[in-house]
Amino acid sequence: MSDFTMINCCLILGACLLSSQAVWSQRVRVEYEVTSNPNGSVNLRCEFTDSGSTKLTQVSWMFERVEGDRHNIAVYHPTYGASFPNKDFEGRVRFTHSTLENPSIRIDKLRMADAGRYICEYATYPSGNEQGTTTLIMLAKPQNSATAIPVQAGSSEVVVARCEAAQGKPEATISWITAIAGRYNHTSVPEIDGTVTVKSEYRMIPTPAENGKDITCMVNQRTQNEPKPFHLKLVVEYPPTVTIEGYDNNWYMGRTDAVLICEADANPEPTSVTWTAASGQLPPSVWVEHNRLLVRKVDETVNTTFVCEVKNSLGSAKKEFSATVIDQPLPKVTSAGPVIGGIIAAIMILCLIGAGVAMYHKRRQRTENGEGPPKHKPPPPMKSGSSTEMLNKPQDKATTITETQPLSNTETYYYETNSAEPVTDLDDDNMGPPVNGGTPNVWDGSGHPPDNESTNETLPPYEPADQNDIEASHASIAREESFMSQPMLV
Repeated sequence: MSDFTMINCCLILGACLLSSQAVWSQRVRVEYEVTSNPNGSVNLRCEFTDSGSTKLTQVSWMFERVEGDRHNIAVYHPTYGASFPNKDFEGRVRFTHSTLENPSIRIDKLRMADAGRYICEYATYPSGNEQGTTTLIMLAKPQNSATAIPVQAGSSEVVVARCEAAQGKPEATISWITAIAGRYNHTSVPEIDGTVTVKSEYRMIPTPAENGKDITCMVNQRTQNEPKPFHLKLVVEYPPTVTIEGYDNNWYMGRTDAVLICEADANPEPTSVTWTAASGQLPPSVWVEHNRLLVRKVDETVNTTFVCEVKNSLGSAKKEFSATVIDQPLPKVTSAGPVIGGIIAAIMILCLIGAGVAMYHKRRQRTENGEGPPKHKPPPPMKSGSSTEMLNKPQDKATTITETQPLSNTETYYYETNSAEPVTDLDDDNMGPPVNGGTPNVWDGSGHPPDNESTNETLPPYEPADQNDIEASHASIAREESFMSQPMLV
C-alpha cells in the first residue's frame, strides 16, 4: 500500500471519529449561557437524550474558572447517591432531580467568583464519557456617579468633570456629550470580586466664558435598559470684572433722577461693592444703595470721577467713570420709527390713488373709442328672400336711424325709419288668416270687391281713404304696438 493511500485512510478515519464524537456529544443537552447577579441563584440544566442501548453509570458537574483548571463540585451515582466534594460550593449546590437522565443542579448565594464554565459529564458504557458545557456570566450593576470639579480660570489644561461606573460586570463604557473643546480619558480597575471599575475624566483649558456651560456623561452597561445620563454644568472660578452703566450724557443742573449702576461678573459671587470718588469722599448730594449710586440733585459737586470697587474670594477689580454736568437738559430726540412709518403709509396711499386714476382714464378712453357696450337696442333683422321684399324694396332711398342721447339711466331708446316698410300677402296666399293686422286682400280698384262667400252678403263699395288721414293714423300708433308699415297698392 502506498504512502498516499495510507494518508487518505487516516484522514477518513479521523473524520469518522470526529463525526461520531459530535453525534454522541449532542445527546447531552445543556444551555449554552446563563446569567445571574451576586447573591442570586441559578439553575444549570443537563439531560441525556436518546440513550437507547447506552448504559449511564454516573454523572459529574465540574467547574472551570480558568481554561484547563477543572474541579468537581457535584457527583451523582444511582447506587451511592449524591456527593459534593468542593468546599467552595459546600452548602450552596444541590441536585434538583435525583436521576441520571436529568441531573440538573442549582447554585445559591452566588458570588462574582462563581463566573466560569460548568461541564456536565456522563460516564457511559460502551461509548465512554460524554459532556456538555454551560457558561455562567455574573452580572453586576455598577454604581454610577458624575461630578463637575470647580477650577480656576487659567492657561493650563485641567480636569473639569469626572464620571465613574464602579464595580460593574461586565465593565461599563463611558462617553461625553458637550460643545466645549476638550478631551477625555478612561481607566479600568479590576476588583477582587471580579467586577471592574471604570473612570473617565474630561480635561480642558478653563476660561470665564465656559462657566455654567453644559456637559453630559453617558454610562452604558449590560445590566441597564438604556444609557444613564448625568447632566452637569461646568464651574470655572475667576475674579471680578467691573462695568459702570446708567449714564445718559444728560446730567444737567438740578436733575434729581441721575443714577449709576456698578455691574460685576465674578465667580464666586462678589462679597463687597464700594463706591468712592477720585477726589476723596463722595459729594453730599450722592447716596449709595448696594451697587447703585443715586444723585439726589445734580450740581457742581458731582462733576467728578466716581470709582466702583468689587471684591470676591479670588480678588478685586475697580472701574472709574467721569461724569459731566451741563447747564441745560438736552432736547429730546423724537423717535424715527413713527416718522418712517408715516412716510411709508403716505407712499402706499399715493400708489393706490395713482392706480385708481390710471384705471379710470383707461376705462374712459376705451369708452370714447367705442370699445364699451352698445348704448341702444339694435334694429330687428330684415326679412329677406321673399317676393314681397323684392316688390316693396325701395330703389333709391336708404333706411336711416336717428339716435337720441339718453338723459338718464332709465330712459328708453327708440328708432324710426324714414322710408316705408311695405308688406304684402303675396307669399301667404291661402295660408291662414290675413296678415297686416287683418287688412283685406289688396285689389286693383277696377271693380267692386268680391262678395263674402260665407254669409252671401255684399260688402259696401270701397272708398279709398284720404292720404292725409292714413298718414295721421300711422303716426298715432306706437312703435311697440305694431311694426307694420302702411299698405301699398300693387
